[in-house]
Parts: sequence; structure tokens; C-alpha cells
Amino acid sequence: MRLSLNAKSLILGVLMVFLMPVCAYPEISGSDTPDVKVLTAETILSGNDYILNANIDFQLSHKATEALRNGVPLFWTYQFKVEEQNNLLWNTTLIEKSFMYRIQYHALLNMYRVRNESYGTVENFSTLQAALDMLSTLQDFHLIEKASIDENKNHVVGIKITFERDALPLPLRPVAYLSPQWYLSSDWYLWPLKK
Repeated sequence: MRLSLNAKSLILGVLMVFLMPVCAYPEISGSDTPDVKVLTAETILSGNDYILNANIDFQLSHKATEALRNGVPLFWTYQFKVEEQNNLLWNTTLIEKSFMYRIQYHALLNMYRVRNESYGTVENFSTLQAALDMLSTLQDFHLIEKASIDENKNHVVGIKITFERDALPLPLRPVAYLSPQWYLSSDWYLWPLKK
């Protein structure tokens, strides 16, 4: 099938529209490798509760760091789940919890503020690395009561860190959905619950 000159022009025009974001934003070329991943996580029985400890690695992209330095707050949601494993069907979710952190740079004070949006706690840091170190360490998070766990069944615990692109200012959102510079979420990190 041969295409007319007008059809070729139309196809070329459509391709240009889709390729323009790639050309307009050089960071898509992969020169920067942002990443957020859970390095380690474990649950420990403490009294009547299982508590969770985790280490997370935050590697922010140049664009995310630049936006942060220009006063744009960045949000991450920490998600947790405990599932009871079933032999026949899908797992049964016993508990799902989450909380959100916001990190923001305050130029007048020359400091980074980390706020737990769910609990209202705030901490200030003089460097971005110190703020990220705080976000990277999760200790003694009360996950589930021992009484909620059936001792005769196997359970899986999961943690995931999700970057909230919808919380970015409106002009940044389209770029955040197209550019790998803004892929700042982890995958689910799963491990068996030790009783």
C-alpha cells in the first residue's frame, strides 16, 4: 500500500509531536540514573507487636534535586502490607498501612525540612544528604499485632516507596510522567514473616 504525500506528512507530524518531549528534555537520554529501592527490610517480634526495620536507598536525579533546590516539595508514600498465604487462591491481606513524607528546601533558612504528613512530625537538616539519610532509615515501625497472625499459616510482608508525581506543581507533572529523571519509586520488597 502506497501512502500519499499528505499521509506521509501527517505521519511525520504525529511522530514529531511524540518525539518533541524526548528532544526538548535531554535528561531522557539516560545520562542520570535516579533510583529508589529498598535495600533491606526485616520484621522482629517485640512484645505483642511485630515491628519493621528497613534501609532504603534514595538516588535523586539532577532534575529532582534542582526542583527541590528551587523550593518544590517532593513527596513519597511508604506502603506496608502483611498477607496470609493461601494454597488455592490469592493471598489474604491482613493489614495495609501507609504514611507520607515531604521533603522541602527553605532557601531563607538554608535548610531541608522533612515532614511526616501522616503524623505531623518535622525534622530540619543542613544538607540534602542528611535529609535523605533520615528518609532512608525506618526503625521500630509497629506493623501488626501478634494476635492477628495465625501461627499455622505462612505470611509475607511487603514494603514499597512511591514517589507522588501528582503532588508536583501542575507545570512539572507532564514532564514527571515522561522523563526517567522522575521515576523515583521502588518496587515491592517482599519477605517471609518469621514467627
